[in-house]
This record gives sequence, C-alpha cells and structure tokens, in this order.
Amino acid sequence: MLVSDPLADEGLSILREHCDVDVRTDLPEDELVRIIGDYDALVVRSGTTVTARIIDAGKRLKIIGRAGVGVDNIDVEAATRRGIPVVNSPEGNTLAATEHTMAMMLALARNIPQADASLKQKQWKRSKFMGVELNGKTLGIVGLGRIGREIAKRANAMDMRCIAYDPFLTKERAAQMGVELMALDDVLREADVITVHTPLTPETTHLINDAKFAIMKKGVRVINCARGGIIDEKALYSALKAGKVAGAALDVFEDEPPLKSPLLDLENVIVTPHLGASTVEAQLNVAVSVANQVVGLFRGEQPKYAVNAPMVPAEYAERMEPFAVLTEKMGRFLIQLVEGRLESLEITYGGELSSLGPNTRFLTRIALKGLMDPILQVPVNIINAEVIAKERGIMIRETLTDDAAGFRNLITIRVKTDRMEETTAGTVFTRDRIRIVSIGGYTMDMIPEGFVIVSRHLDKPGVIGRASTILGEAKINIAGMQVGRIKQGEEAIMVLNVDSEVPPPVMDEIREKVGIFTAKFAKI
Repeated sequence: MLVSDPLADEGLSILREHCDVDVRTDLPEDELVRIIGDYDALVVRSGTTVTARIIDAGKRLKIIGRAGVGVDNIDVEAATRRGIPVVNSPEGNTLAATEHTMAMMLALARNIPQADASLKQKQWKRSKFMGVELNGKTLGIVGLGRIGREIAKRANAMDMRCIAYDPFLTKERAAQMGVELMALDDVLREADVITVHTPLTPETTHLINDAKFAIMKKGVRVINCARGGIIDEKALYSALKAGKVAGAALDVFEDEPPLKSPLLDLENVIVTPHLGASTVEAQLNVAVSVANQVVGLFRGEQPKYAVNAPMVPAEYAERMEPFAVLTEKMGRFLIQLVEGRLESLEITYGGELSSLGPNTRFLTRIALKGLMDPILQVPVNIINAEVIAKERGIMIRETLTDDAAGFRNLITIRVKTDRMEETTAGTVFTRDRIRIVSIGGYTMDMIPEGFVIVSRHLDKPGVIGRASTILGEAKINIAGMQVGRIKQGEEAIMVLNVDSEVPPPVMDEIREKVGIFTAKFAKI
C-alpha cells in the first residue's frame, strides 16, 4: 500500500496492522506512474493529483482512498472504468469546516483580520473598521449537505434567517432544519451573507458568476470554504471593486497557492490557505476513516463512502443483502439463456421493494454485474458495471411498482439481444429462501444455484424421458426437475438441476431429439 501524502499516525497505525505500508510524499506524476504498479491501494490527501495515467498504470490497484471530503484531485471517471472504488471521509472534517466557515463569517462581519493587522502596526483606527451584526441578517447557504446543515444549525442559534438552495432536498426536510428552501437566484437576491457548500463538478464550476453577482444585494458578503472554482474569481474581483460585494472570505481558490491572484491585494478580502480541515481532530478523523475503509475492503467489506458506487443507507443494508444475491444470480442465469449481442436490460421492482426508491440503483448494478461478468474479459463489479454497459450501448431501465403478482416482493428482469429476448422473475421469502419463480412467463419454484438445463419442448409424452435418458447414459445425475406449461399440447418448459457440468456434445444430443425446441445449459 502506498500513502503519498502526510497522514495522521492513527490512520497509519491501522493500515500497518493489516498491510505493508510505504509512505512516499511529494512524488511527481512520472514517478508515481513508474511505481504504482507494485501497490494494491493508494491513499492520498489533497497534495497528490491522481491522474488517469497513474490509475491506468496501477494494474494491481483495488482501492483509492482520499483522507478528506473532496475528490477533485482524483480522476474518478478513470477509476470507475477500471472498477476501482474511490473512497473519501466526508464526516471526518465536517465540524472543522463548519467552524472555519463560521469564523470567516464573523471575521468578515467585524473586519477582525484588518483590525488586527492595523493595531500591530501601532495604529488606532476604530472608525475605519466599523462592522455589522449578524443577528437578524439573512444567510444564504448554497448546498445543504453535512457542512451546510451544521452551519444552518449554528446560524439559527445566532438568530439569523437561513435560506438555502439544494436541488436534492425537499422543502419539508429543509424546514425541519430551520431553513427555507428556494431557487438559487432567489437565495442570491435575498441573502445578506452567502456561503457556498457544494462539490466542484462541471455543473457547479463558476456557479457564482457575473450574472449571479448582478442579482445580489449591494453590500452582500460572500464566503467560500468549500472548493475553489465554485465562485468565478474574476467576477468576484469585479464585484468587490465595484462595491457590489462588501467583502469576501476565501479559504479555497481556483489555483492553489493563489500567489498571483489580484484578490490578495484587496483590503475587503479575508484569505486563509485552505485551512477548512486543518484541525488536529479533523486530520485524525479523516485518516482513521479512510484507513478503516481500505482495510475493510481487503476483508471483503463494502466501503462506507465509495463516491463512485451507489450508497445504500445503513437502515437498508441488511434488508437488501439477499436481494443483491438474487439479482446477481438472475443476471448470470439470464445471460446464459440468450444468444446475440446484449442490447437492453429492463428491471422491475415490485411490492415492498418499490419503497426502496433510488436505492434500487444498487441492485440494478448488481444485476448488470451478473449479466456482463460471464461474457466480458474485463472484470465487472458494482463500480464499473453501469459505465461498461453504457459504453457498449446497453440501455438500462428501472421501474417501481406496487404490483408483485401475489408475492410480497418481486424482481423481474427482461434482457433483449439483437436476436431474442428473455425474462425471469425472482423473490426473497426469507434470507435463506431465495427463488426464481418465473422463466419466460412459465411459473417455477427454482433455487438459483448449481448446474441447470432449461429446455423448451413440445408438451407430449416421451419428450422429457428422452432428455433424461441421454443424461443417464452420460452418467449425469438429475438432482431435481420442474416442468411448466401454459396450454396443454403446446410449448412447455423443463428445468433440470444436475449435479455436474454437462459437456457440449451431450447438450447437442438433447437438442437433436424430436420435440425439443431449445436447450440451454447454465452455471449459476
């Protein structure tokens, strides 16, 4: 394991208990590319930029850990294509970043850094540093994640009015936090103080720009302790020079260190060198969090904060586990029943499963893994399954419905290729009783494991017996049999559970018998 940035001793101790750890900091990209192939894991903070070159050279990499919140120094897309989980530690520095934001807000309101510098120059200019009270002012919070929520809690205690923009939160949930949820432009128009707390993405880059400054109140104060680039610094400089913005407090910058930024020359700008997470407690917390996730992955545990995998809330994890087993087995089974190039996957979650809402995305990725892993040479896992599917033009559709065909829960998977389509449905009765209950519309009660022959045949005497005779002559034991039909005398289905693999010549012989339309062998 390679640790390429300074990490708290507590985190290193956890890693060293389970792994061989090399700590090598300040490595240039070329050197990282040269050595990364020897490591199974890479742990960084913000100092190392983990590029696609580094990731592609890391042939053994199984996890990349970021001791902190932001992962914009990691090419997450490249890691996802390789199926490498990227984990962070979002809770570890929440309070540190919250308190730093509050400190910047108070310092901005009362001109504390400027007054301190003046007095240390032996000047006594009280009138020059007239401030404003925050009591009764409106605080606009852009992004109500963990940090935004903690800031709202403290601002409410200071009798500030809290308004916020967050496209992923309901008005009802915001109201429970004492926050009024609004459109972004409405927040910017009404706020006396604006603080941003979103991740840096293509959608949030320069989210606050010339057009947004134009609609703000004259005399507004702006704070960024989140990520550099959310605020367009050129636009901010213009707004400060024009007097539209009374002051700004910045802990992060588009280019760091920002030694050539003209913002450093303005008296009404307070700056700190990316100190939001720089507390003893935060550095210990993020190091321990990421170390535990890295070690846990090698013990077979799912990382708690994988940024490139669907997150399953803790309250759903145990409930979803048997459904994950079912969907992977259904996918693996289905892909062996069809022929041709896979074009689409339709998966329907019925009954109680419909209450999972967006958490079904986790199960859909598991189903994709089951579908694609047997037919692709590249490893497929929950991290890269959706990316690989989209790269291959496979359409994915999820449906939630209360209808479960009489079962408490029902998962129905339909796959379509350029030559045919097939459908199967499954349910979980208990954790130990997982069943496929339908194949192609025929009712079943099939345990999805082991070796299986699925045939479609003419519903007439002797057809099933001929297939059984062939297996007997090949010394292949039949462990179980199920048959199903929709109408007497027409097409029927047979599912045989056998104790061993069936050689292709034996399957060919079964297919050649009169009355058998198709016969497929599957390993689940």
